[in-house]
Amino acid sequence: MKEQEGVIKYQLHHTQQPIGYDFSFTEINAWRTIVFRLGLIGQTPERYDNIGFGNISQRLAPDSTQFIVSGTQTGYLEKLSPEHYCLIAKADPSKNLIHSRGLCKPSSESLTHASVYAHDSNIQAVIHAHSPEIWNHTATLKLPHTTADIPYGTVEMATAVERLFQSGELTQTSLFTMLGHEDGVVAFGKNLQEAAWQLIKYLSLAIGIEQQHNSE
Repeated sequence: MKEQEGVIKYQLHHTQQPIGYDFSFTEINAWRTIVFRLGLIGQTPERYDNIGFGNISQRLAPDSTQFIVSGTQTGYLEKLSPEHYCLIAKADPSKNLIHSRGLCKPSSESLTHASVYAHDSNIQAVIHAHSPEIWNHTATLKLPHTTADIPYGTVEMATAVERLFQSGELTQTSLFTMLGHEDGVVAFGKNLQEAAWQLIKYLSLAIGIEQQHNSE
């Protein structure tokens, strides 16, 4: 059975109230709109049964363990407002647990975001995108990846991400695909620009592969 997109699988303790921090959403909103326009975040009738896909996050502060993430099922919006984000106040990927605060609930992939942040304090931004081009060319591009038997938003996924970091596969490439999550790609970086550039870079390489194959 095909897995439904956008379902929150972790244990969520959510407080329905404003985030409560003086956080500027200007940069994260701008990059989220760019990624939306590229079709890497969004919602379209012909994809995933018209369920929204993709999300973006940023550390609350450079030395913080907390982060801001776009809310669940906001994919259809080209531009988000502060009420479309929430704060991950505490995350424990090993226990499948998230504590959050905001006027909307966090994205279904927030546990994976938390796992990425936990492994490198230099990482300040994470983008979970959906790119069939990158995903389908995981092998050709020799991309780090989690295996097809690991579903998104689970302890197993968090553990798989941990293994990728421990293996050293992510020292040269700040992007990996999730073969158990259709079209799922995660990019990260020391800022939002760097994370987005990783997506754009590999999208261009994947499209180049497809165009070359089509011309042969």
